[in-house]
Amino acid sequence: MQIGIRLHDVAPGTIEERLKIAGEQGFCCVHLALTKTIEDHSVENSALTPGFASYLRSKFAEHHMDIAVLGCYLNLAHPDPEEIKKIQERYFAHLRFASILGCSVVGTETGNPNAEYRFEPASHTEEALQTFITNLRPVVECAEKFGVIMAIEPVWSHIVYNSKQALKVLKAINSPNLRIILDPVNLLSVENSSEYDKVIKEAIEDLGEYTDVLHMKDFVIVGDKVVSGAPGTGVMKYDTILNFAKKDKPYIQMTIEDSTPDNAEWSRKFLENYSCR
Repeated sequence: MQIGIRLHDVAPGTIEERLKIAGEQGFCCVHLALTKTIEDHSVENSALTPGFASYLRSKFAEHHMDIAVLGCYLNLAHPDPEEIKKIQERYFAHLRFASILGCSVVGTETGNPNAEYRFEPASHTEEALQTFITNLRPVVECAEKFGVIMAIEPVWSHIVYNSKQALKVLKAINSPNLRIILDPVNLLSVENSSEYDKVIKEAIEDLGEYTDVLHMKDFVIVGDKVVSGAPGTGVMKYDTILNFAKKDKPYIQMTIEDSTPDNAEWSRKFLENYSCR
């Protein structure tokens, strides 16, 4: 396993300062979200130049750090056609940037059919799914041109809410450049959380061959909500997902999520020790 961290979960600082800390904490790769990590200059589409990509690539190399995922988590089911065009352009810019940055995967979640990006009953309808597929298709075509992987992340509160829906998207678009980021906790709701291991096993059965990156976190149930946290801080057992990683996905990159600067290194060690059982 190659365990990484979301760079914006590292203690605040410049890219170089954050990379130094991540390396000192034992991480070997990161999930990079430009708007959440870089504050001292623009990261708008026009700023994502080859020069900027080359600069970042050299900084990551200095710290022996890979970029597992370049995050671009926008709403591809936005109801406004003009907004959809802007959102697609943002993805195009990230895919072009990733091809120079040396990052193979651009990641996204799958949105909701409203401007607020919030869950509503319509999120789980066939109409919403078809809208997402239609709007994702040109993004994947762009990924093919740049030789980059576009990876979708199923989330229960979004349009692609389980592994079966994700399979529908994969089969509808039918591209080798469309892959999966598997985050087991994101597939959970209060209703299915008591059978979380069954949910994870089904996701692996459906999506295992398409999974290129893992997101790792934990969870507890608070009232009527699934509340996530860093691995080792909740109720989840990791046997199923880690056995899958070790058996079927040698050297897969996995990034921990919802960590804090205080528990990130502990959480990494927790996963490493758990995998040795």
